[in-house]
Amino acid sequence: MELKQAIEKRTSIRKFTDEPVPIDDLKEMVRCAGMAPSVNNSQPWKFIVITNQNILQAMVRAVQIKIDTLFPNTAGKEAALKTTLNSYSTIFVNAPAVIAIAASPYEAVADKLLASSFLTHDDLNDLRSYPDIQSIGASVQNILLAAVDMGYGACWLSGLLVAREELEKLLKIEDSWKLVTFVAVGKPTGQPKPKDKKSLDEIFSLVE
Repeated sequence: MELKQAIEKRTSIRKFTDEPVPIDDLKEMVRCAGMAPSVNNSQPWKFIVITNQNILQAMVRAVQIKIDTLFPNTAGKEAALKTTLNSYSTIFVNAPAVIAIAASPYEAVADKLLASSFLTHDDLNDLRSYPDIQSIGASVQNILLAAVDMGYGACWLSGLLVAREELEKLLKIEDSWKLVTFVAVGKPTGQPKPKDKKSLDEIFSLVE
């Protein structure tokens, strides 16, 4: 498949068949993810693939408990919204594979100047709009496009991060690492049509 075809075909898939994703295919998606650009070539990522349904169910329970803790008193329309939130935050359980992406701390060139500055590393990262997280985003896009190219569907997920600490314990994430995002992967049910995107005129401008 040509790159532009994969880009145009890609859409968020939330309904999957129960067909397993071969480990070699998941490894290839992660290999493609690791080819993404990253700040100072730090490659601040680690990819944890989960196919064990017991672990996925435990992740669902952790997310649901956290949502109940965060929004304990809901009724009427708010209760309906909470149900929707629960559904979107745990939809990964329907996928045969979920890729968790963790980030490690990185040192920028500018960090070496902090001793003579009032800035901290976090201040610097904020000023630069979190290039480490931007790097993770680039790797995720590679996963999504690789999945399409290989005949799979995928969905980029962040809702379950409300239970980040609980999920990090469950997945045994090392202390120096931090869960940043997830991608659900599998064979899509049907052929979902990509959603409409803004026109080029709406998103393009030229500074001459």
